[in-house]
Amino acid sequence: MENMNKKKTTICAAIKRTVRAWKLFWKIMPGWFVATFLKGIFSAITPYVTIWFSARLINELAGGRDPMVLRHYVIWILASSAVLMLANAVFERWYKAEDCTMWSRGNIIYMQKLLNMDFVDIDSQSVYDLYMQIMQSQNCAAWGLMESLSLLESIVPAIFQIIGGIGLSVSLFSTMVPDNSKGLLFLNSPLSIIVIVSALMLAAAASPWCATKGSSYWSRFTPQARFENRFLSFFGFVSTERKRAADLRMYEQQENVCNVYSLRNNAFGPHSLMAKWARGPMGLWRVASAAISVLLTGVIYLFVCLKAYGGAFGLGSVTQYIGAITTLFIGISAMLETLGNMRINAEFLETTYELIDMPNRMYQGTLTTEKRNDRKYEVEFRDVSFKYPGSDSYALRHVNMKFKIGSRLAVVGMNGSGKTTFIKLLCRLYDPTEGQILLNGIDIRKYRYDDYISIFSVVFQDFKLFSLPLGQNVAASRNYDAERVKDCLVKAGFGDKLEHMPNGLDAYLYKDIDKEGVEISGGEAQKIAIARALYKDAPFIVLDEPTAALDPVAEAEIYEKFNDIAGDKTAIYISHRLSSCKFCDEIAVFHNGEVIQQGTHESLVADESGKYYELWNAQAQYYAEEQADE
Repeated sequence: MENMNKKKTTICAAIKRTVRAWKLFWKIMPGWFVATFLKGIFSAITPYVTIWFSARLINELAGGRDPMVLRHYVIWILASSAVLMLANAVFERWYKAEDCTMWSRGNIIYMQKLLNMDFVDIDSQSVYDLYMQIMQSQNCAAWGLMESLSLLESIVPAIFQIIGGIGLSVSLFSTMVPDNSKGLLFLNSPLSIIVIVSALMLAAAASPWCATKGSSYWSRFTPQARFENRFLSFFGFVSTERKRAADLRMYEQQENVCNVYSLRNNAFGPHSLMAKWARGPMGLWRVASAAISVLLTGVIYLFVCLKAYGGAFGLGSVTQYIGAITTLFIGISAMLETLGNMRINAEFLETTYELIDMPNRMYQGTLTTEKRNDRKYEVEFRDVSFKYPGSDSYALRHVNMKFKIGSRLAVVGMNGSGKTTFIKLLCRLYDPTEGQILLNGIDIRKYRYDDYISIFSVVFQDFKLFSLPLGQNVAASRNYDAERVKDCLVKAGFGDKLEHMPNGLDAYLYKDIDKEGVEISGGEAQKIAIARALYKDAPFIVLDEPTAALDPVAEAEIYEKFNDIAGDKTAIYISHRLSSCKFCDEIAVFHNGEVIQQGTHESLVADESGKYYELWNAQAQYYAEEQADE
C-alpha cells in the first residue's frame, strides 16, 4: 500500500473485515456460498474415503486374504468412489454456474453504493479517485472484495482436510511398536511423538509463512500496478474505440500510441520491478515454502515406514497414515496461508469499506410533495450562495430569483459563470451553502428527497442513452405507453427518423447488444433525451444546452415549437446561443457566480452597458461575418 509504515493489520481485524465481505456477498449470491461449501466438503473428504478403504484392502491382501472380505472392500471402494465422484461433479457444476457470474454480481455492491450516494460525493474527485483505486487493485490481482471469495474457497476444504487428517492419523501415534522390535522401541516414547508432532506443526506454520511472505510483495507493488493499469485501460484500448479511429489516422498517432504504451506499460514485463522480485526475494520465499513441504513429507515417510518396519501396523496402514498426514499438512498449510493472505487483503478491504461506509449527509426530508394537477409549483431562490466541497471560493453568490409558474426562463452567461451550478441546486443535487431554496414557501430540504426531484425533468449535457430499445430509452423503463413515447419523440423532432426505423420503438440503439441496432448521431441522441424528459411529464423541464448537437435547421424546429413541447410546464434552459432566448419570458444573466441582469430579451438588449448586450453583439457580429462570407 502507499503507506508501508502504518501498523500491520491484526489477524482478528482481518477476519472481521473478511467476514463482513462474505455477508455483503451472501445478500446477493447465497447460492454461490452453498455451492462452494458443498464442493469444498466433498473435494476434501473424497481422498480420505479412498485412503481408508484402500488401506483396509491392502492390509487384507497382505494378511488373511479372505475372498469375502476382499470382495466387501472392493464393493465399498467402487460404490463410495462412484457416489463421491457423482457428488463432486454435481457440486462442481453448480459451483461453476454460480461462479461464472460472480464478478458481475459482485460489482452490484459498488453499483448500489454509487447509485445511492449523495450526488455531492459522487461528483467529487476524491471519491472518484477512491473508487478507481479500489477498481485498479481488483483488476490488478483481485484484491479486495473479490479476493475474500477466493479466501473462502481455500478455507472450506482446508478445514475438512484438517478434520479428516486428524481422524485418520491419530492411531498412528497410539499404535505401539511390539517389544520384539528392540531397535525401534524409541518410537513408542512420548518424546518421539512430541518431536514428530512439533516438526509437523513447525513445518505446517513455516511453509505458509514463507508463501505469505512472498505474496506480500503484491501489496508493495500495488501503487505501481494501479498506475500501470490506468495506463493500460487508456492506451491499451484506444485503437479499438471507433470514435477515435479517424483522429488516430489523421494525425498518424498509431505508432505514437503503440510506442508510448510499450515504453510505459512495463509493470509486468521481464524487466519490471515485479519480475525482479519474482527472480529474487519473492521467488526465494516461494521456493523455501515448497522445500519445507518436501522436507516434511520425507520426515513423515521415514516415521511411518519405521513404525511399519517395527511391526506396529501393516502395509495398508502405511498408505493410510502417509496419505492422511500429508493431506493434514496440506490442510494446515492452506489454512495458515489463507490467514496470511487474509491479512494482506484486509488492507485493501479497508479502502473498500472507506467507500462503502461513506455516510449520506444530505437530509432526506419527511414532507411529501403535494401532487397538483394544476402544476402550481413555485420555486424561489432566497439569497442563495454555494461553495463546492473543498473549495474556498463561491461558485454562486447571493442569488435571488422566483420562478413564475408556466413561464420560460433562459439562463445565459460565459463558461464558469455558475449556470450549471444553479441548475444542480435547483434540482437539489447540492444543498446551498447559505440561503434557502423554497418550494411553495417551504425549504426544499424538508421535502422527501425522492419526492422533490420527481417534479423535475432534466436533460443534462452529459446525458446517457443505453444500448436498449428506443422505447425503453425514452420511458426509462421496460414497460411503457407506446403511443405516449411516439408523441414525445415527434414533439422532440425525432418523428421522421422514427418512421424509417424498421423495428420502430423496438429498435435497439447502437450495435453493442443487437447487430441490427441503429447508430444515431449526436443530434438524434439529443432529441431522444428531450423526448425522455417530456415522457416523465414533470411540472418543471430543465434543458442544459438542449440544442448543442443539433444542426441549425433542427435547432430552429425545436425552438419554433418549444411552447408546444413545454406545454404548461415551467421551463428553464441553459444556452450559449443568445438568438434562442428571444422566445423566453425572462432571461437571467450569470457572471462570476452572480445574477447580474434579469429581464426580457428586448429590455436586456436595450441596456448597452450590460453583459447581455455585450454577449449579444459578439454573437451577432459573428453571425453577420458568417453570412457575409457565404
